[in-house]
Formats: sequence, structure tokens, C-alpha cells
Amino acid sequence: MDALQLVALVAASAAIAGFARRTPVPAPLLLVAVGLAASYVPGVPDYTLDPHIVLPLILPPLLYTAAVESSYLDLRANIRPVALLSVGYVLFATVAVGWLAYVLVPDLPLTAALVLGAVIAPPDAVAATAIARKLGLPNRITTILQGESLVNDATAITAYKVALAAAVGEGVSWAGGMWEFALAAVGGIGVGLVLMVPIHWLRRGLGDSLLQNTLSLLIPFVAYAAAEEVGASGVLAVVVVGLFLGHRAWQVDFATRLQEEAVWKMVAFILESAVFALIGLQLPYVVEGLGQYGIAEAVWYAVGVFVAVVVVRFVWVYPATFLPRWLSARVREREPGVDWRAPLVVGWAGMRGVVSLAIAFSIPVVTDGVEFPARNLVLFLTFTTVIGTLVVQGLTLPPLIRLLKLPGRDRYAETLAEAQAQSEASRAAEERLDALLADERNALPQPLADRLRTVLERRRNSVWERLGAVNEATGETADDTYRRLSREMIDAEREVFVQLRDARRIDDEMMRTLLRRLDLEEAAAYREEAAD
Repeated sequence: MDALQLVALVAASAAIAGFARRTPVPAPLLLVAVGLAASYVPGVPDYTLDPHIVLPLILPPLLYTAAVESSYLDLRANIRPVALLSVGYVLFATVAVGWLAYVLVPDLPLTAALVLGAVIAPPDAVAATAIARKLGLPNRITTILQGESLVNDATAITAYKVALAAAVGEGVSWAGGMWEFALAAVGGIGVGLVLMVPIHWLRRGLGDSLLQNTLSLLIPFVAYAAAEEVGASGVLAVVVVGLFLGHRAWQVDFATRLQEEAVWKMVAFILESAVFALIGLQLPYVVEGLGQYGIAEAVWYAVGVFVAVVVVRFVWVYPATFLPRWLSARVREREPGVDWRAPLVVGWAGMRGVVSLAIAFSIPVVTDGVEFPARNLVLFLTFTTVIGTLVVQGLTLPPLIRLLKLPGRDRYAETLAEAQAQSEASRAAEERLDALLADERNALPQPLADRLRTVLERRRNSVWERLGAVNEATGETADDTYRRLSREMIDAEREVFVQLRDARRIDDEMMRTLLRRLDLEEAAAYREEAAD
């Protein structure tokens, strides 16, 4: 892939993802569909997934952004269901789907079938978080799906290595496989724990937002590479570091946080868009590689494996949800009100994605003179499973949630909690201001002191206003109107600055300085509006 092809892929993917935001179709599904269609358009270059790029260069930043945005406290509160899905389910699916594929496909060795099971066992972090965000799922379900997708790749990659060693005759035992899994898990977590505090200390000590954000871009790659270098799980190292830094983000200065959020949103948007487009573009490659298997025969196998993947997830999810409740009164007390609908959504939300494809493409043709059996068929079945789960489950998940009438997030309760928190914080800020102004060293003219109090009062009242009445003519709260008028005033000032520059009454450097002040004011208003 040359530079022009890469630019074309990124540009086209971003354009399609941007268009998807104006439609009810989740961006991952539209990108996959367009990729499938484009794969047979004359003139479109061959974009073959390279596992040496996807796993160390694309997966770490995507995992890092998901980890930073996740709630450590929510994940800790839901550690049992997350562990059951991210570890228990992946191992169960590896064996169950592998055995069913072995029964379904003639002449497919059991070891190769287990490799297939490990490859397609983990739901994808990108697909899960992207679609969960779009659907506005209840907070607990979203936390469980995100937590599962953060950790399950490590389980699947380790299971794949063990199954691959068995498939090429390296004589790996179950005990050896479990030891390798434990070493990868403990080692990955250990590397993350070792790195997270020094990295956080370095971020805080740099004292320059530009340097801090440069470091931020390197963090996931450093954590992943360090863990892989010692034979541990790079995935778990990235997740541990990301969760810690996200939990401690308040200790970094505001300029770094603002820039970091914008930078990582852009990085995640570009990578997610390109990844889903790449999934669709793999169709010609996997079809051409079928060789001895006819396409009709392979499609029937694909349907069978897809059904097995869907069924096996439900076979695990329902007992994992209800058995602990039946066996433990403590679990029933901590997690009340769970009915059959929540596990139905969790079971149906098991979309696979680029990690499965990347692992499948990394299967060697020959290892130590031993050829991997049915490699091309495993590639095809992985591809069809990824496409099937993304399209079938991804398209039907929104109507399923609407049909089940799951209780969504209580926006009123959330706004009330936000207002109460803001009120307590404002009261503390007001007390601090009174104490500071009482010191003669902090003396301010009365208009400036009043301005500080006015800003504080508006911040305190703005959240409460969202709970109250709105303007009957515009549908806006008073704070909405305030922000709109503020932006109109800023636009007027901006136009004058440009006119003065064009008239040579001020130079470009001065105009940029003046515009930056306006940009910061507008950014503050925009962020408050976005938070609403």
C-alpha cells in the first residue's frame, strides 16, 4: 500500500463515517457495506490487512482511548460479569465454536478448528463501543460490554497462540497452555502497573501541554511494546495504563485535557473509520484464497459457524447472568432488578471485528516446515463471521432494544445529581473567593469581584435551569439563550477584527491573538452546551 492509497483510504473512510452521522445507520455498518461494494469496483487497489500493522499499531491506540474513557469505578463494581465475559466466555467460545466447526466441516482437524474458535471468540472493542454509544444503552450494560471488549482480546490472542502451537504439532499441553495464559495475563497487568505511575508522574512534570500530548500519543505503543517484549499481554498493559490515567486525568492541567480530548477523538475517528472500511475490502482476498473449497460449500460452512457463534454466546450469557444470583444472596442484593432482557441484549451485542481478522491473517502458511491445515478456509470463515455479526446483529440491535423497552438512562436524575454536585462545588468556590478577597494582597476593584461572583452564579444556576421552564417561543432555557447570544456577540467581534486586519489597522499576529481570546470564550460556551 503506497502513500496515495493510504491517503485515499483514510479520506474515503472519514467521509463515509461523517455521512453516517447524518443517518440512523451506525458508522461501522455503513463503512463495512461500502467496503464490500468497493472491493469489486475496477481501479480500487488491494487493501490487505497486515497483522504486523493492525495488532501493534492500530489496536493499542483504540484500546487506550476506550480505556481512558471508561470508568474504573464502574468496571470495578461490575468486575464479576466483565470477567465472566472477557475470560470465561472467550475460553468457552474457543472450545465450543471450535468443536462445532470440527463437526460441521469435513476434514477440518480439531486443532485447526480450535484455532478458528480462538480467532472468532472475542467481540470487538471498536464495534462494541461504537454501536453502544450510538444506541444509548443503559449504563450498566454499556459498562459490561466495554469492559468485556477491553480485556477479551488478551484472552483470545493467548488462546490462539496455544491452539496454533497444537495445530502445527508443537506438542503443547493443556497445563502448558494454562501456564502461558496466566503468564500473559499476570505479566500484562504487571507491566501496566509498573508503567502507569511513572508515566503519570512524567505527564504532570512536563508542565507543557504540547509535550504532554506528544507523550500521550506514545503511551499506548510504549505499553504494548514493553509487555510484548517480555512475553506478556500488550493488550492488558495498555488497558491498565489507560484506566489509571483516565481515573487520574483531573490531576493534569486543563490545557492538556482539552487538547488531549480533541487529539484522541480525531485519532480514534480516523482509525475506527479506516478499520471498518478495511474489513469490507478484504472480500476478494478471502474468496480467491478458498482454493479447493467451492464457494457454495464454503458459504454453507460460514452460515453454520455464524449460527454457532451466536448460539454459543447465549449459552454462556444466560447461565453466567442468573446462576450467580441463584447461588448467592449477596449478588442478588448488589444487582437487583435484572431480568431476561439485559442478557438478551448482551448476548446479541457480540459483534466481531478487526482483531479477529488480524489474528486470522497472522496464521502462518508454514511453521517449521509444517503447513497449517485449511488456512484459507479459516480465513474465509473468520471474514464471514465478522461481516455476519456486524451486519445482522448490528442492524437488528437498535430495533431489538426498542422492542424490549429497556429502561434507558434517567436523564432527569442525572441532571439533578449534576446540579447538586455543581451547587456543592460552587458553594466551596464562593467560600474560597470570600477568604481570598478578605486578604488585602488579593484586593480587586468591586466590578471585577462582582464579575467573579456572577460567573460562579451562572455556572451554578445553568444546570438547575435545565430542570425548569423553557422559553415558550424558542424552546430554550435561559442559559441556552445566554450562550446563543454570547456566540452572536463573539461573531460580531470576530468580523470587526478581520475587517481591521484587512484595512491594515492591525497586523496578522495581533489579529490571531485577539481571535484566540474569542475562540477560548466560544469553546467554553460550546463545551457547556455539549455537556447539556
